[in-house]
Amino acid sequence: MNIPQSVIWENHVIRLLDQRKLPHVTEYLMLDTVESVFEAIKSLAVRGAPAIGIAAAFGVALSALTYKTEDVHELKEQVWIDSGYLSQSRPTAVNLFWALNRMNEVVLRSNTVQSLRENVLAEAMLIQKEDAEVCRSIGEHALKLFQNGDRVMTICNAGSIATAQYGTALAPFFLAKEHGIELSVFACETRPVFQGARLTTWELMEANVNVTLITDSMAAHTMKTKQISAVITGADRVAANGDSANKIGTLGLAVLAKSFGIPFYIAAPLSTFDFDTPNGDAIPIEERDPSEITHVNGVTIAPDGVNVFNPAFDVSPADLITGIVTEKGVIKPDTASIAALFA
Repeated sequence: MNIPQSVIWENHVIRLLDQRKLPHVTEYLMLDTVESVFEAIKSLAVRGAPAIGIAAAFGVALSALTYKTEDVHELKEQVWIDSGYLSQSRPTAVNLFWALNRMNEVVLRSNTVQSLRENVLAEAMLIQKEDAEVCRSIGEHALKLFQNGDRVMTICNAGSIATAQYGTALAPFFLAKEHGIELSVFACETRPVFQGARLTTWELMEANVNVTLITDSMAAHTMKTKQISAVITGADRVAANGDSANKIGTLGLAVLAKSFGIPFYIAAPLSTFDFDTPNGDAIPIEERDPSEITHVNGVTIAPDGVNVFNPAFDVSPADLITGIVTEKGVIKPDTASIAALFA
């Protein structure tokens, strides 16, 4: 795949692919402070739940490596403060908190300044390496759900740049090319920030996957007239009962798929499951700036002063989900099946 890596650690600096500039400009931000990592996550320069977690993990490593002290207790306190700060960057994607918790545990176990700094950097690199392996496994399991010639719909971007490599929902399409299997993708544009139009179509075209772009409001007509075989999306958080939060518009696809009798799959690593969240009603839904809706590329498209509701995510209830594709296989979206994954 000729797709740039989203997060790169290089010479004590995080090189971060600025996803806001894609597909027209491939530009890397150079992040050398915790504050710059926070802003990159908050502003969607990096997005996709696994990629956010990876960026945050390297943000913790950056904190440990740049804070000047020879007192391990002082260093621990500062790193934990910075970790808490990073946790406030985005509320919905549970991978952020999962990665930060892993980093915090490494800090706790470290006994010297040198070992702490070495250990947190090693852990961040391990999180990134594991995610690439996990995403490939998700892709292999998801690919078994499709047949040669299938047409599959997706929304937002759950591809390589949203993870360490391969992605979650897009992973089976990349692997299909490796195996000589032809799959066609219908990508919803994903208003208001157009991740589907800007990112998913770009990734798939870079991999020579057949992709057709549609507006979000065309999903029902497309399902009805284009023989859509399945819908697959990523997830930012999966509750203990299988309810799944993903980019706004996903719930609409789940409802439509149910109506048309089309399988609806969620692709998510185990790090996206949250046992502290019993169901979808307990998932915090981020609301973003109204300008994302009232402006496109800096041009106003709505009257000044109009009321705006701009939730970034919605929740698809478990009863609309055919299966959840994880690195361990495809499971039913219910409490017992999810609990068995972690047994």
